[in-house]
Amino acid sequence: MPTMSEKILARASKKENVEAGDIIIANIDVAMTHDLTGPLSVQSFEKIGVKKVWDSSKIVIPFDHQVPADSIDSANNHILMRDFVKKHNIEHFYDVNAGVCHQILPELGHVMPGEVIVGADSHTCTHGALGAFATGIGSTDMAMVFAEGNLWFKVPETNRFNITGELKDNVYAKDVILHIISKMGADGSTYKACEFAGETISNMSISDRMVLCNMAIEMGGKTGLVEPDKKTIDYVEKRSNKPYKVFKTDSDSPSLNIIDIDVNDLEPQIACPHNVDNVKPISEVDIEIDQVFLGSCTNGRLSDLRDAAKILKGNRIANGTRMLVIPASKEVYTKALDEGLLKIFVESGALVSAPCCGPCLGGHTGIIGPGEVSLSTSNRNFKGRQGSPEGEVYLSSAAVAAASAIEGKIVAPE
Repeated sequence: MPTMSEKILARASKKENVEAGDIIIANIDVAMTHDLTGPLSVQSFEKIGVKKVWDSSKIVIPFDHQVPADSIDSANNHILMRDFVKKHNIEHFYDVNAGVCHQILPELGHVMPGEVIVGADSHTCTHGALGAFATGIGSTDMAMVFAEGNLWFKVPETNRFNITGELKDNVYAKDVILHIISKMGADGSTYKACEFAGETISNMSISDRMVLCNMAIEMGGKTGLVEPDKKTIDYVEKRSNKPYKVFKTDSDSPSLNIIDIDVNDLEPQIACPHNVDNVKPISEVDIEIDQVFLGSCTNGRLSDLRDAAKILKGNRIANGTRMLVIPASKEVYTKALDEGLLKIFVESGALVSAPCCGPCLGGHTGIIGPGEVSLSTSNRNFKGRQGSPEGEVYLSSAAVAAASAIEGKIVAPE
């Protein structure tokens, strides 16, 4: 009667079964760190005194947060990480031109159902959309993974969100997850596996499922998960020949808590400053904006760019409002270029940048100043998250972001 998480962690710890609350040592299938969290992982690894990493084929290192290097400090971090890659023959290294870690890992075949994936980044839970147990860890924990190839976990209980109903026009996965977070609160699913299920999820694309799992951490979740189906298998088998195993939750599991969510009447949702769970329906939000950011590991995928371009085509961004478009990966960028989407953005007055995290982390391209308001398709709106602590960040879907850029204030697409 185990849950999906319990089955995956039992496999990884070589046990017949595990239960919620058990402390286990799990073997790691994929370990990811990037240019921002990686340097501390490397420095901590070197202090351990191990001469070689446990398995250079299972470590993935992308540069995405400060690319290209925006300071001498970030340039030094890049040098440190490149030296580590060379010294330990890390097979899967993606330099400054690849894209955001949580987009390129699944795109490039590093994520398979049934795996245990750890990343030195809190939104590693994104990869549960493909049926993996994926979670963020600290940089010093990552150093131990580099050395030993395993890590201890407390087996989590599961909150299963049974999502039903048909989404209205211009209502998207981002609206669904913001609605759920508003109901649960920022700590409403602390250290729980957040499983997304139901007819609405079955009808969603893999990209949309990634949006849900990406933001599981914003209600305290240990991971986000979607049971693999034909869409999942088609996606991963096109990208990798790695072996995998599909696990699904038993409905009678004692550690399973089912939460029903009806989205039939859902309208676009806006997360207001300065917390992700401070969510309002768009009909209750009336605010002028200085900047729109379309991108991030939440909503920088090709489907998001298509949604936004459809609205922006033939229109101009409002005077006094600027828009920054950052595709989440080189693959997304190239396809958007081929489809003419980037031309639409440029002609509307937007600035298109190379794949990276952009202003999401508040320390690179496109940060806001004191008193400015940003509408962002990213996943966090904490004070100072996108620059000045005296600025404000609102969160929305890509469609709302595009419509709002035209009007210079937060509005729903028509």
